[in-house]
Parts: sequence; C-alpha cells; structure tokens
Amino acid sequence: MDPAVLVAILAAAAVLLLFFGIFGGRRVSPTERIEQVAVAATQARTRDTKASQGKSLRSRLFGGRAAAGVDRVVEQRDWGSNMARELARADLQLRPSEYLAIRVAAIVGAPIIVFLLGAVLKMSTLSNPIALLVAGILGWWIPRFYVNRRKAKRLQAFNDHLADTITLVANALRAGASFLQAIELVVRETQPPISTEFNRVIREVNLGLPFEQALANMVRRVRSDDLELMATAISIQHQVGGNLAEILDSIAFTIRERIRIIGEIRTLTAQQRMSGYVVAGLPIGLVAILTVIAPGFMEPMFGDPTVAGIPVGVIILGIGAIMMAIGF
Repeated sequence: MDPAVLVAILAAAAVLLLFFGIFGGRRVSPTERIEQVAVAATQARTRDTKASQGKSLRSRLFGGRAAAGVDRVVEQRDWGSNMARELARADLQLRPSEYLAIRVAAIVGAPIIVFLLGAVLKMSTLSNPIALLVAGILGWWIPRFYVNRRKAKRLQAFNDHLADTITLVANALRAGASFLQAIELVVRETQPPISTEFNRVIREVNLGLPFEQALANMVRRVRSDDLELMATAISIQHQVGGNLAEILDSIAFTIRERIRIIGEIRTLTAQQRMSGYVVAGLPIGLVAILTVIAPGFMEPMFGDPTVAGIPVGVIILGIGAIMMAIGF
C-alpha cells in the first residue's frame, strides 16, 4: 500500500472517531454538571490571569466560537466529562476541545513526520506502512502518557502535604471555626494542589451541592487513599457525631506514619532499584558505544533480509526492546 494512502486513511479514521465520540454517549447528571462548572470556573480564572499578561498562541488558535461549541457538546457526553476530570486531575489548563485537537494532531502528525524523515534520510524502513502505523500509535499514546505523568506528580504533591492540611483543619475546629470556615482557611494558607482542590469544594457548596457530595467529588478527582480516609471519617462524624478534631488528628498521624514507612521501604530497596536501571540501560548504552567506536557494526541489522519491507534485524531489536521493558 502506498504510504501516502495509509497516512490519508489514518487521518480520516481519526476524524471519524472524533465526530463519533462527540455526538455519541449520554448526557451528564446535574451533580456532574455542578462539578464541571466548579472545575471550569477555576480553570477559567487561571486562563484569564494568563490572558491579562498577553494573548497566547493557544488562545488565538482555540478561542473561537467553534471551540466553545465543541466544548458544550463534549461536556454533555459521559466520556467528555471524564476527559474534563482527567485534565483537572493533571492540572492542565486545557478545554476538552483543545485536548482533542492535540490528540488528533499527534495521531495524524506523527506518521507524517516519520514519513518525511524517512524521505529526507532516504531510509525506506521509516516509510514502511508498519512504521507509520507504529508512529500513529505513539502519537495516540504520548499525550495520554503526559497527562498521566502530570496526574501522578500532582497526586504525590497532594499526598505529601495532606497530613499538614488535616492538622490545620483540626486546629481551626478547636479554635471554634466551622468546617467550611476551616476549609476556607486551608484555601488561604496552603499552596496548590491542596488549595485548588479545596477551593473547588467551596465552589460546589456555593452552587448548591451538599457538602458530603462535594467531598466525594474531590475524592473522585484526586483519587487519593489518604483523602478518601479523611472524607469517610468526616461523613461518618456528620452522621453519628463525635469530636472531629481528634478524629482528624488520628488520621493525620496515620498518614504521617504511612509516609514514613514508605520512605523506609524506598531507602531499603534503593540499591535493587538502581541495579534494575543499570541492567535495563546497559544494552542501550552498549549499542551507543559500539556505534561511536565502530560506526558500521550495526549496519547488518538494517539490511537484508526483510519481512514486509522491514529488516529482520529491526524486528529482532523491537522484540528485544519489548522483552527488556517487560523485564524492567
């Protein structure tokens, strides 16, 4: 098959999947709509702050009415609300339409870049349909990998400061403040992502959502086991009563002990983990050194014989890379 035809097919498939996703699915519930409004308000405030310093390229590209219409349609779908929640978890100031445009551009653009690179370097392997398909898969995977990476880093930062935040809430309750006043104190005295998430709780409560439901939404956004423990304890205390400050102190102590134990485990296993990095990186480093010392040493891996236009050596290297990743 002509590589140009394959690239056109991939582009058409990406566009069809995009429109199928936009106009398929169910509508979100009122509770989810309140959560979306609260999240969108926080993101809009950040975008307005950046816009006051100068209009960015992203705002010029995606600031039209068409993008706003796509946002409205996407947010009414189940997968669209999940996408907005994932962007909020990663603390990315992107609208769903912008994220969709980035993913479609990556899916279509990666094969085109690989094809052009193969033409410039005169490497027929890069113009192979299988290589273009792999590039398209990488284009689909890289934006999601970046979002998941941002989510993991933000969750780690949230968990690292959660114990101190719970202690701050407990002290505010002992001083006579209500729980909502304690949450407002957290928003004023802490840094993101703690302040951002608790500010969304206040926004949802102000929009008419029950406090327990607002806490449940925050747990669903953050997906922290420690935060879920805190939210569960608060919900139970609201139902059966008790000294909430003492309960929160116990939870903060439990979280600190858990963090301490995790730190000890990482210290005890540091040598073994470093050995894993060395063993996994040794073949790659060896290939790089051989390429520098003897430039023609690896050339037989990229020559004949071939399978479906791909050199057998490249297939062997790919299988070896997959097995190394599994072993790592």
